[in-house]
Amino acid sequence: MTAKIIDGKLIAKKKREEIAAEVEQLKSLGITPGLAVILVGDNQASKVYVGSKERACHELGMHSVLAKYPASLSEDELLEKIQELNKDDRIHGILVQLPLPGHINEKRVIEAISPDKDVDGFHPVNAGRMMTGQDAFLPCTPFGIMVMLQEAGIELTGKHAVVIGRSNIVGKPMGQLLLNENATVTYCHSRTKDLKKFTLDADIIVSAVGKTNMVTKDLVKPGAVVIDVGMNRDEEGKLCGDVEYAEVKEVAGYITPVPGGVGPMTITMLMFNTLKSARKAAEKTATL
Repeated sequence: MTAKIIDGKLIAKKKREEIAAEVEQLKSLGITPGLAVILVGDNQASKVYVGSKERACHELGMHSVLAKYPASLSEDELLEKIQELNKDDRIHGILVQLPLPGHINEKRVIEAISPDKDVDGFHPVNAGRMMTGQDAFLPCTPFGIMVMLQEAGIELTGKHAVVIGRSNIVGKPMGQLLLNENATVTYCHSRTKDLKKFTLDADIIVSAVGKTNMVTKDLVKPGAVVIDVGMNRDEEGKLCGDVEYAEVKEVAGYITPVPGGVGPMTITMLMFNTLKSARKAAEKTATL
């Protein structure tokens, strides 16, 4: 048995076409969805991600603002910029590119962003809304994975999902979103003893640990859905995930490749969240 590939590029393309159509509708009402990205320092990976976000905005007809600052920017100066953007009606989404320089408190920065413009879905208010099943801006990578599962027609109710990783950005919200759709969720992490015991019982495995070839075929139940969130480099410098793709695809029922799997969905859902925020702003204006 060879796994069916869940093509993130194809699903992202479809979703972006839908987003572009809605952006045009909003523009006809005089509202252009706007995303502001703040980049502090010159981390090369961050520059690449920010460039991708800018391109996506332009392709979808959105307003894009990039605020670049040197690594020496003070925390107070950054917080001041965020407050300025919170008050700017042309900006519907604010994203501070992580990681930040060591002298800046990331938690304080995230909490300074208005929950109504928190299109990354990291603010405690949105995390709490997600936890309690309320309408919220969902973290983009887990949100993208949920859309991929839906598009692939994978039923989640009653399924056992194992999430490997417990970060605030992917692991924790991923488990919560699966739970919200009636899956039974197990979290595993670096201190889990006998990982294989849990993964062999899993109908769905989501690996988000950033460790090359961590998930091998002996950890996967035949027919399981395997979602690879890892973005690593192998010994030859080639992009790869957490999953030993070549061997696991011969056991799994569904699998996501790296690249071309989860990656394209992350920025797509960021665009979706920005559109959603603009739509909410339009509705609020209409009721005034």
